[in-house]
Amino acid sequence: MRWVALVVLCFACGPAANAPVDGGAKPVVVFAAASLTEAFKALSAHDGFVWTYNFAGSPTLVTQIENGAQADVFASADTANMDRLEKDGLLAEPARVFAHNKLEMVVAAGNPKGIHRLADLARSDIIYISAGPTVPAGRYASQILAKAGVPVTPKSLETDVKSVVGKIELGEADAGIVYVTDVAAAGVKVQGVPIPDSENVVATYPASVLKSARNRAWAEGFISNLLSAQGQAVLRRYGFLPA
Repeated sequence: MRWVALVVLCFACGPAANAPVDGGAKPVVVFAAASLTEAFKALSAHDGFVWTYNFAGSPTLVTQIENGAQADVFASADTANMDRLEKDGLLAEPARVFAHNKLEMVVAAGNPKGIHRLADLARSDIIYISAGPTVPAGRYASQILAKAGVPVTPKSLETDVKSVVGKIELGEADAGIVYVTDVAAAGVKVQGVPIPDSENVVATYPASVLKSARNRAWAEGFISNLLSAQGQAVLRRYGFLPA
């Protein structure tokens, strides 16, 4: 308890507290879903701590952890991939939900193909791409299309949402379904087309300390910071919904 109290105190102190608890602890290694890239980097800058991040699709990170990659914290874009690590016995504590997210269609800036509703994705002149079926965004996209009754087969399956947005930016595809936060992060390079709530889904983001954590007290502090008023404010600024 004294360790946890010290971690919480350090978070409250801000940049001046940027020193390892035990004088020789290694940085906290955070494996996080690709959609968290901008928000987590801003969170680090905001709280004054330096964290080591590995951003990728949630199933890619899970595979790396299962194969022995050293990580202290795992933050997923869904509960399924977190459940997979729990079944593997690799979580040090129960996962905690720290954010939610919604999805929307992403198209080229100016929407040159005139994509305004999900049914447009099935048009013969539209190249639709998606994250892979085991990637949270890809599974959410499939659920959305099923709810809307739109039969469309992606022309390619990407490893994460950033890859989907990147191909839209480069003109290699016309549309995809990604998180609203990823559309916002891309700025003027792409454009978002909203999906009605009746057809949309809400993504759930859990995080947990891993049994492989070398600095468990600081890892727990990282998650506590995500759930703090300060951490939640940063996540909201990047478009995430509250925990």
